[in-house]
Amino acid sequence: MAALKPSRRIHDLFTVNPRATLQLGLWVALSIVMMTVDHRYHALNGVRDVLSTAMYPVHYLARLPTDIQTWLSENLAGRAALLEENARLREKQVFLNAQLQKLTILEAENRRLRSLLESAVNTPEPVLIAELLAVDFDPYRHHILLNRGRQHGLYVGQPVLDQQGVIGQIIHTDLLTSTAILITDPNHALPIQINRTGARTLALGTGHFQELELPHIPNNEDVKVGDVLVTSGMGGRFPRGYPVGTVTRVEFDPGSPFARIVAKPVAQLDRIREVLLLENAPDASKPTAPALTGAAAAPKKP
Repeated sequence: MAALKPSRRIHDLFTVNPRATLQLGLWVALSIVMMTVDHRYHALNGVRDVLSTAMYPVHYLARLPTDIQTWLSENLAGRAALLEENARLREKQVFLNAQLQKLTILEAENRRLRSLLESAVNTPEPVLIAELLAVDFDPYRHHILLNRGRQHGLYVGQPVLDQQGVIGQIIHTDLLTSTAILITDPNHALPIQINRTGARTLALGTGHFQELELPHIPNNEDVKVGDVLVTSGMGGRFPRGYPVGTVTRVEFDPGSPFARIVAKPVAQLDRIREVLLLENAPDASKPTAPALTGAAAAPKKP
């Protein structure tokens, strides 16, 4: 009898149960009625909303692993890409800033060279442009080193200018470089004249970039603040008529036969980068006046 039990169970599965068939029919009919009523009268919308709300946590939990994976892939990959792009943009910004600084320097240099070229066009003598290599701004010696020398035709005593006016003159030349003394050097004296009156004197360097002294001008001489000083052409070094400075202070001393007159150079001696060299070499067959440089050039002060 134990061997017949499995076959009986299989037989029960395929046995028709009238009660189960009736229940299935009732549920099918009820489902059809509910679908019809819901389709025509929307009577089950509230029930559907309640069921949807009740099932939302289940749907959320079922979708959560996929959402977490998507979020991690998007955010981690996006953050890495953003960091890489940020680093690349920073490098590009540094490069562009360096390029901008270089362009600014080139623009300023271009303006200076344009001014020098305009000055060269306005000068009747042929000129040569030179750049500064070194500057010696000792209080008692104002010298500059230029990147032109004897190979380029430079000679001792050659006038040096910038776009505003006279700077100084060459005092020493090598094969490829040369040294110039500025007009503000205490050991330099430049023959000048007052453009308005024609009075001649010397412009002595004081060791200050913004100051020249005009000695030996009598108290009764017609000198005013703002008078323009130009080269007089005396001495054979500097051509006549180049701007040197403007009078900034005039002091008449009744106890002295000479007035104390101070002028300001028109050239920006503390900012020069390029200079003009006048190529008006003196004729070797003609005697020239002695150089007005050195300690003997300036008269001794009492």
